[in-house]
Amino acid sequence: MTHALTRAALGAALMLAASGGALAADKLKVGFMLPYSGTYAALGNAIENGFKLYVAEQGGKLGGREIEYFKVDDESNPSKAAENANRLIKRDQVDVLIGTVHSGVAMALAKAAKDADTTLIVTNAGANAITGPLCGPGIFRTSFTNWQPAYAMGPVAKARGHKTAVTITWKYAAGDEAIGGFKEGFEQAGGKVVKELSLPFPNVEFQSLLTEIAALKPDMVFTFFAGGGAVKFVQDYHAAGLDKTIALYGSGFLTDGTLQAQGASAQGLLTTLHYADGLNTPRDNAFRADYGKAYNMQPDVYAVQGYDAAQLMQSGLAAVKGDFGNKAAFREAMRGATVDSPRGAFTLSKAGNPVQDIYLRRVDGLENKVVEVAVRKLADPARGCKL
Repeated sequence: MTHALTRAALGAALMLAASGGALAADKLKVGFMLPYSGTYAALGNAIENGFKLYVAEQGGKLGGREIEYFKVDDESNPSKAAENANRLIKRDQVDVLIGTVHSGVAMALAKAAKDADTTLIVTNAGANAITGPLCGPGIFRTSFTNWQPAYAMGPVAKARGHKTAVTITWKYAAGDEAIGGFKEGFEQAGGKVVKELSLPFPNVEFQSLLTEIAALKPDMVFTFFAGGGAVKFVQDYHAAGLDKTIALYGSGFLTDGTLQAQGASAQGLLTTLHYADGLNTPRDNAFRADYGKAYNMQPDVYAVQGYDAAQLMQSGLAAVKGDFGNKAAFREAMRGATVDSPRGAFTLSKAGNPVQDIYLRRVDGLENKVVEVAVRKLADPARGCKL
C-alpha cells in the first residue's frame, strides 16, 4: 500500500515537473548584452526600448511565444566580453542574443555565439568582420557595417564636384574601416584621397592636423568621429575657419547624438547614414509616435536597430510557427526576410547584414534632415565571409 502511494505520488510529481517544463519551454529566452552604464548607456537603453516596443505591439509575444528577458551590462569592456556572453549562453541558456554597441565587445560576443551555435542579432556594432570573416549561419545584424555609410559618401562627394579629399579619424578599427569605405566609394567615382590623417584614440588634440589640412588645400575632408571626439572636431574645424574653404563631410555618427553640444558649428554639415530625421513615411511616423508615447522621448537610430531586431525574430518565428527547436528553418527564414523598418524596408545579404538605403542628411537645427537617398539598397561586400 505504501509503495503504491509512493509510486502514485512520484508519478504525480513527474507529471507536474513535465507540465512545468512544458510551460517553461513556452517562453522564448532573449538575452540582452548591452551597455547599461558608462558612455554608451543611452544607446543600450534605446536598443532595448526599441526591441520591447515591437514585442508590445505584437501583444507581448513573438511567433505566439512569450518572451523571457535576461540582461547583462557589458560595460563596453572587451576584456569582460567572453565572460559576459557565457553568462547568457551557458548560465541563462538564452535562445537568442541581442547586442551590442562596442565593436570590440561584439567581436567577442560573435565568437562566443558561433562556438555555442546560439543565434545572435547585432544591434549596433559596425565591425566589418562580424559579417565578414566571423560570419555564420546564426549571425545577423540589423544595423550597418562601418564600410556602408562611409562608402555611400564617396559618389555623393564626387557628384558635388569634389576631386581631392583628405580623411581624418582615430587610429582604431572603426575609423580605419570607415575611411576605407569612403576611399573606395570616392576613388571608384573618380576622386582621389591625397592624404589619410589619424591620431590615437581617444585623443582630441586636432590643431596640428587642422594646420596640415589647411596646407594641403583639398576640395573636401571626410571624417569618422563619434561622441565627444565628434563634438570637439566639428567645433575646432569651424573655429579654424576651414569650413569656409574646405567642405567637411562625415559618416552619420559625426552628428548623431552630438548636435546639442556642437551648436552653430555643425549647421549645414552633410553626413550619410541608414536613418534620418524627417523621412516622413507612414511607417516611420507611426514608429516615432508610438516610441514617444511609450518612452516620453524621440527615437534615434539605435532604437530603430533594436526595434528591427525584434521584427527580424518575428519573421523567423512566424515561419516555424513558434517552434524554435527548428533552428535551421528559423535562421533561414530570418535570412530571407524583408524587414518593414522605420528606416525603409530592407533585406539581408547572405552574410546576414542589411541591404539598405543610405541617406544623405543635412544638419538643420537639432535634426539630421534627409536630403536624398545617397545609395539605394547598398550591400556590404562581406569580404572574408565563407558561407
